[in-house]
Amino acid sequence: MKGTSAAELYSLLVPLAHERLIVPRACVAEVVTWQVPEKMAGTPPWYLGTIRWSGRPVPVISFEVACGQPFPPPGGRTRIVIFVAIGSQLAGGYFGVATQGFPQLVRVNADVVKPDPSRPFPERGPVLCQVRMLNESPLIPDFECLEQMISEETRAA
Repeated sequence: MKGTSAAELYSLLVPLAHERLIVPRACVAEVVTWQVPEKMAGTPPWYLGTIRWSGRPVPVISFEVACGQPFPPPGGRTRIVIFVAIGSQLAGGYFGVATQGFPQLVRVNADVVKPDPSRPFPERGPVLCQVRMLNESPLIPDFECLEQMISEETRAA
């Protein structure tokens, strides 16, 4: 069996309401069944609240609402993807994103993923860019921005 090339990366396509995120597999700690987050007073609509995961409180957000779209109503396929924080801004080291299904494992390389400059994104927003991958254009989230947004709201609440 051949090993994975250093130029390949195992990634997850995370389903949202009308888009998909593409993230490195190593950024995801676990995918858990939807549970209604405990709301925190005074937080914006994208900050859904916190859930208990592995004995700790984890903030959960709606990526769609953080991008100015409506929150899709949770259904039978709704999950929460628990991400490992890349910085030190989040006290617990993790945050969750509500998704509209199970992430799909994909192996990507430079032959499969190309830049897709077809639409602009705000400089200080939760999306770094969009890429073209086979027959779709997933978004690459800006984890640093998301973690800062969550950290600011957690401190303020």
